[in-house]
Amino acid sequence: MALAHAAGGLLLLVLVVTGVAGTIYKAMSPDGWVATAFGSSASAGFAVIGSLLMLVALAWFSRGWAIRTRNRHADLFVYVFAAMGSLFLAQLWLKGSL
Repeated sequence: MALAHAAGGLLLLVLVVTGVAGTIYKAMSPDGWVATAFGSSASAGFAVIGSLLMLVALAWFSRGWAIRTRNRHADLFVYVFAAMGSLFLAQLWLKGSL
């Protein structure tokens, strides 16, 4: 029973890491979401990346105000990234690339 639980946890970990890495790859690759949205404009792409980093920094500094809410949302983020990881793995398996 404990071995099955550990295997499930490992599978969830692999899916979440794949989801996060795939999302970063799809956003930052030369044919990714940022390049598609802004074309070849490097300054616009850097502005978007800087804005996202600023949002992450602000979220990090304001994390202490809602402990219970953050814990509920953490499960949601884990399962969303696990679902995205499974989609990325399926796409990799079917197409051979992301």
